[in-house]
This record gives sequence, structure tokens and C-alpha cells, in this order.
Amino acid sequence: MTTAPWIRTPDQLDDLVDALRGVRAIGIDTEADSLHHYAEQVCLIQLAALGGDAWLIDPLALRDLSPLAPILADGSVVKVLHGGDNDITSLRRDFGFRFRTVFDTGLAARLLGDTELGLQALVRNELGIELHKGSQRDDWSKRPLTSKQETYALGDVLHLMALATRMTDRLAAAGRIAWAREEFAAMADLPLPVDKRTGPDAFRRIKGSAKLSPRKQAVLRELYDWREARAAAADRPPFKIIAAEALLAMAEDPPETIDEVEDALASHPRLLREADAVLAAIERGLDLPERELPAREPVARTVTSAAGRRRVEKLKAWRDDEAARSRVDPAIAMPLRLIERIAEAAPRTFRELEAIDGVRRWRIDEWGDAILDASA
Repeated sequence: MTTAPWIRTPDQLDDLVDALRGVRAIGIDTEADSLHHYAEQVCLIQLAALGGDAWLIDPLALRDLSPLAPILADGSVVKVLHGGDNDITSLRRDFGFRFRTVFDTGLAARLLGDTELGLQALVRNELGIELHKGSQRDDWSKRPLTSKQETYALGDVLHLMALATRMTDRLAAAGRIAWAREEFAAMADLPLPVDKRTGPDAFRRIKGSAKLSPRKQAVLRELYDWREARAAAADRPPFKIIAAEALLAMAEDPPETIDEVEDALASHPRLLREADAVLAAIERGLDLPERELPAREPVARTVTSAAGRRRVEKLKAWRDDEAARSRVDPAIAMPLRLIERIAEAAPRTFRELEAIDGVRRWRIDEWGDAILDASA
């Protein structure tokens, strides 16, 4: 049973802000409800202060969390997270929070070349503490939470400060503090993700859609839009309405009658009453004028010249060798999208290299000459 206080009223939030004055570091985690509702929202914020105190903040009861904003934006207070990109963007989306000075223990582990990156593994390997998991897929919008859920939620923040201290020591020993500082700063400034569920090309999120003919893509688009509308009306995630694979199968071999639609929906008996709507969606796709069919998705190629493609291969070969030597994931040493940008720009000087988006100063300091040689 947890003894951490809940923050559910403005007065309790003001008391929390007062308690955090002068604290040099706080651990933060969130729980959301994306597996249970159509539109995701932050349902719980767990916060722990350097020194051991912890709180559970209920954003469903307390909609105005603006008193927390100055602390999160205060560069003198370290905000410790694990896999914090989603937490940061979710808190920015729902509450407009801005972050400065973050430390992400999962990203630190990647920069150190660790192979076990989950919080449970890191806490076990670094601190000798076993966290008990099991509530990751719960519906965090339901109230009240059980004591098991509270304990699980607090476990994600109570050890973050000790873990960050340990990871900082390891980063310093490896000479990678500068690496982490830049990557953490980039994480703190992450933009809000684009909602890819809407728009005329949203159906392309379904794996296998690119292999369909334009006509069958039109059918899939109509089925996708039907599912989105159905999910929004029911306030359920689209995958809980019907699997994407089932939509793809109907687009590949479109049913022509109600009976055929019902056969296609046989494993989803609750949707049988939707057979008319599904058939109508299929028919809309089949009847769409040629000029309105989806255009085939273009293959995105950052590098188009033959010389650029040769530079890509040279940079990839160098990157893979350097990643092995440095004992770090190749995607951390230099992700492919960055390799392509460098290959296309063909920089000749450090100044030109530094101007390329995503290069970071630490890569120039560490490997600048080698990158220029490989991109020549």
C-alpha cells in the first residue's frame, strides 16, 4: 500500500509547489489511456523529489496544472525521466508545459551502449532493486486506482534520482557527458507529434497498403475512415474496433454483397450490424472516379545523386565500424536519416558539418575529421 499523497485540488497543488521549492531534481513519469480510449490523455502524473518524497497528481480531477509549469521550465531543476520523449510531448500536448534541463535514464543507457534498456532492467542492473511490473496496459482513466496500481506507478519514479546518479558516473567515466547533454537538450525541446490518424493519406499507416492498386487503396481509405469514425463514436482505440489486417484483407478482395461482408466480419460479431456501412464504404472506394484515386505513395529518398549514394555507403561503413569500436548502437552513433543529410550536403568544413540538422557538437568533437573524410 502506497503512502504517497494524492494531489487532486488546487490547494494540494499549491502545497506541492511549495514543497518543491529549492529541490534540485525531480523524477517524472506519466500514465495514459491510449489502449482504452480513442483520444489519448494523460491520466496520472507521478512525481518524486530528490530526497525521497513522492506524489501522485490526478489531472482528471485537477485540470489546471499551470502552477507546475515554472518548475518544469526551470533550468536549475533537473527533470529525470525514463524514455521521456512520450512523457514530454504528452505533457506539452495536454497542459502546454515546457521543459528545460532533463536527464533521461533510458537515453543515457543507449549512449553507453547498454543492451537492456527498460527501466526494470536498469534498476535491477544498476541498483540491485527488482521492480514489479504488470499494470502497463491498465486503463489509467478509471478511478479509484487500486493499491497495486499506485505501487506500480510510484515504482517508476522512486528510483529515478539514484539511477540518474549512477548513469551520470558511468557517462563521465566513458567521456560521454557532452553526448548526453546535447541529446537531453534535444529531447527537452521535442516538437508535438503530428496526428497521423487523420487526413487523406492516413490509411497508409496500415502495413501493406502501398502494395495495393490505386483502386484498392481507395477502398482501404474508405474502410479506414469508417473505422476511425466508429472508434471516435465509441471512444475506443481503432484497433479494438477491427484489426488493420482485416481492413487490408477486405480491400485486397472487396466483398460485393452483405453476405460477403458478414463473412469478412465473422470474427467480429459486434460489427455485424455495421455490415451495411462497411459495404457502403467499399462501394464508395470502388465507384470513385479515376482522378480521385489515391496517388501511389512516393518513395522518400533524401539522397538522389550517384555521388550522394556513394557517400551514404561510405558513411554507413564508417559508422558501423565506429559503433562497434565505441560499443554503441549504430543508430546512436549516427542514424540513417542523418547519414543521408550529410551525404547530400557533402560538407567540406566543420562549419558546414555543424550546419546540418541533427549533427550535434559532440559528433563533431568526437568524429569530425572522420565524418568529413567519409563524406568527401
